[in-house]
Amino acid sequence: MKVWIALLMALSLPLLAQAEEDEKTAEEAVPVVAYVSLFPALVGNFGTGPKLKFFKADISLRVASVEAETAVKHHDPLIRNQLVMLFSEQTEASMAAADSKELLRQQALKQVQDVLTAEEGKPLVEDLLFNNLIIQ
Repeated sequence: MKVWIALLMALSLPLLAQAEEDEKTAEEAVPVVAYVSLFPALVGNFGTGPKLKFFKADISLRVASVEAETAVKHHDPLIRNQLVMLFSEQTEASMAAADSKELLRQQALKQVQDVLTAEEGKPLVEDLLFNNLIIQ
């Protein structure tokens, strides 16, 4: 009887090991999507003319790995600087219309990807989202 129990246990160990390996492979196959919020919101002025115009942008960056999330957080000051510079170059027309906002979002994404490519060798950020964009 003890021989049968020992035999059953010996035969079940490879099955358990295979099940654990399959579980690890399934976990690795699932892409990790994370959103990194640039906090606090970007605030500055833009446009030309006698009256100052202000913007406030709440931005999130979508990344696909933990390493990318770490790199984005590490380069947060440089990313924020480049985005503030991009927003401050805008006109009232480029900040107000819906089509213009989409173009600005694409320019901001490219700016972030260019910064990360220069610093890390890869763009790392898949998308940039405006959680809130206020102009005044």
